[in-house]
Amino acid sequence: MYNRNSNFNGKLYNGNNILLSLHVKTTIMKEIISENSQRLIQRQKTEFKRFLFDKIDWDNRLIGIRGARGTGKTTLMLQWLKSQKMASHEIIYLSLDDLFFLSNDLIETIDLFYKEGGKILVLDEVHKYPNWARALKNIYDFYPDLKIIFSGSSIIEISTHGADLGRRAILYDLPGLSYREYLEMKKIGTFDALTLNEILENINLSSDLLEKGFKPLEYYQQYLRYGYYPLGIEHEPDLYIRINQLLRTIVENDMASIPNFDIRNASKILQLISIISKQVPFKPNISSLAEKSGMHRNTIQSYLQYLEQSKILHLLYPSGISTSIIQKPEKIYLDNSVLLNAIGGDSVNSGTLRETFFLSQLKAFHKVSYPKTGDFLVDDLFLFEIGGAGKGFKQVENFDRKNSFVVADKLEYNAGKKIPLWLFGFLY
Repeated sequence: MYNRNSNFNGKLYNGNNILLSLHVKTTIMKEIISENSQRLIQRQKTEFKRFLFDKIDWDNRLIGIRGARGTGKTTLMLQWLKSQKMASHEIIYLSLDDLFFLSNDLIETIDLFYKEGGKILVLDEVHKYPNWARALKNIYDFYPDLKIIFSGSSIIEISTHGADLGRRAILYDLPGLSYREYLEMKKIGTFDALTLNEILENINLSSDLLEKGFKPLEYYQQYLRYGYYPLGIEHEPDLYIRINQLLRTIVENDMASIPNFDIRNASKILQLISIISKQVPFKPNISSLAEKSGMHRNTIQSYLQYLEQSKILHLLYPSGISTSIIQKPEKIYLDNSVLLNAIGGDSVNSGTLRETFFLSQLKAFHKVSYPKTGDFLVDDLFLFEIGGAGKGFKQVENFDRKNSFVVADKLEYNAGKKIPLWLFGFLY
């Protein structure tokens, strides 16, 4: 005689497999996913928030936060969720690299959340989920009163996944910590962000800051070595080990989400990074790179672009030329000073370190290109020569004198059109 609660092969059946399946999924949702979400939200510290927290228009219904690994995207989203002070069933944080989603459908999971009264959905690491863009579009369309916030690798391009999603989502980019943010996160001091025009036009800015007892060079070297990534604050002793693991994860895992990416080239890409890091700022010879790395020159050019999108490299192109029509960059830098120190070790040149710091602080929100004279042209208007405290104006003397500047390391105060390098760390 058939028993409705029979057990076959260790699996419980109650005569209605569909209802039991729904019950099991609901239980998983409540007891595992929801509990993990609430635990992360409640444990999140809120004393320090990245600059982007106050820049995002949180009223938008579909918000994307893009950035390199380790820059604080997850923390930012959890902090905002915590600030909402909503009931636990109304908000949820889901990381799409969770093992749960290897065997569970995202749409079904969100449907359960929505039916239980869900209002705000945060999806982390969206690029880890197959056909993530289509899934996001469906969630947006199927649940019109659900607010969706998602994060993804700096590699992802929403525009390449269909115009519909591109029109729906408001996308923000999160760079690493600025020098100003590092000082605040370390509880050394709280300072307002400055605009580029303020730095260039107000020669008393550095004096005003120093009069408050601030010593800008006291912590500057620490920032160069450890400060660009928030994880460096808590993991300074083993940060460089973590950075090298981060590089491997980006190349071996994140790049796998790029269409037509050949994972078999991962080791060659890591070798390419190593070759470039020993010669930065690197004036690329694509043929030579292809020979040393064992990759075709056309493949090299594609991977250089991917490494820039991943925030491992920065490609500097000549001024006045569209990057869409040139074959190769004029110079290649590592993305930031921490990467430079982590990969380059004791062989890092002080001049390269200065230029890398300046570039990392400016490129977040300004166009930076390679000029005919000087080191950097910013927004096609301002020319900068980067050097030590004794650096002169020879390299920029033939440029518009009003818009040409020397930026000097180991300098505390402005000296006319010679500006302290550390001051550019206050741009965001």
